[in-house]
Amino acid sequence: MKFDKELVHGKLIKRYKRFLADIELDTGEIVVAHCTNSGSMKSCLENGAEVYLTPVDDPKRRTKFTWEMIKINNDWVGIHTGNPNKLAFEAISNGLIPGLEGYTTVKREVKFGDSRFDVYAENDTEKCFVEVKNVSMKQDEFALFPDAVTTRGQKHLKTLIEVKKQGMRAVMLYVIQRSDVHIFGPAKEIDPDYAALLKQAWEAGVEIFPMQAKVTPEEITFVRKLPFQI
Repeated sequence: MKFDKELVHGKLIKRYKRFLADIELDTGEIVVAHCTNSGSMKSCLENGAEVYLTPVDDPKRRTKFTWEMIKINNDWVGIHTGNPNKLAFEAISNGLIPGLEGYTTVKREVKFGDSRFDVYAENDTEKCFVEVKNVSMKQDEFALFPDAVTTRGQKHLKTLIEVKKQGMRAVMLYVIQRSDVHIFGPAKEIDPDYAALLKQAWEAGVEIFPMQAKVTPEEITFVRKLPFQI
């Protein structure tokens, strides 16, 4: 997934009200950027760290920049929660994820029951629903999800179990937007209910794909599938 525009470099002053961040650009100008990540952003917030922003031309937007990434441990961590959906759709459409290739039809935002899944794919032999989650939290060598309690995420797991029961393929795709982790797992201390549901879903046949992505100011690309512990 390549960025459509040239990103703007700066440094994080502070994040506040969840969806806002004050950024000092290289020019010295201080701007307010929109933060798409509603979670705690635990382990990927560091005041004074380098960041990259996308400039926004929409005259209806109050904020003229969207925060894309932050430099932590000398590498970029993607914090834009919309990018994993774009990346996943692009990769599945082009058969770039081992185990999720060979689909002739790939769509975004497809309903099943009372849920809407990020990606739906099918071919002559199977139908597959994929839910995509952004992962930015790190603890030791682990990438963990979620970084805040997510009742919406719990609902998606329950619906994926139902998808599997109806004979279709159900996939939980975690997009890990950082390179300094080596294994994926649920954040049991933060959301024990989600962790328990993920284990239940796995035992019911829902597939878990923790895909690590390399984040740069030019593009975001998948590099490997991580092992996981649930």
